[in-house]
Amino acid sequence: MGLMAAVPAPPSPSMAAPSAPPSDPLGDDLGWALGVLFRAYAKSSHAALSNVPGGPRGYQVLATAVRETPRTQLALAHQLGVDRTVMTYLLDDLEKAGLVTRQPDPADRRARRIVATDRGRERLRELDARLGEVEAHLLAGLPDAEQSTFRALLQRLAGHVNTADPMTDTCQAVAEIDAC
Repeated sequence: MGLMAAVPAPPSPSMAAPSAPPSDPLGDDLGWALGVLFRAYAKSSHAALSNVPGGPRGYQVLATAVRETPRTQLALAHQLGVDRTVMTYLLDDLEKAGLVTRQPDPADRRARRIVATDRGRERLRELDARLGEVEAHLLAGLPDAEQSTFRALLQRLAGHVNTADPMTDTCQAVAEIDAC
């Protein structure tokens, strides 16, 4: 099929579709923009992480275990804002999948270190590639140089806000958002 055949004829004036709504209906409303990006990221990342136990939370635990910080189960729960009992179940599932192990902490035998397995490290590489595709799609509206600037500024803002108002329980944060 030739190029001309692939391009549809323009509609007649009487059949023209109504103009499309603006892509930013609320102009400079930060909340609207953050909400749109968050919704798109949450949906896409959830799909990309669907085969890891715990979904996005499981990914965060695995990524943290691979980076070896924090070392203990309790410190990990605090850092990620996950209730410690929920963290126990999440780690059970990740351990059953062969992605992490719990090992006694040599510095404190009562504590357990979370250690990524070789299988966990491989899975993280796969998941990171999937998330890279999600992020590339979401940031495609920005030139490459602006993408890295956007990421750096966003990380800086998130760090600042989290220092001022640390997230200690992600479930509570979602409940607060849902109540709005």
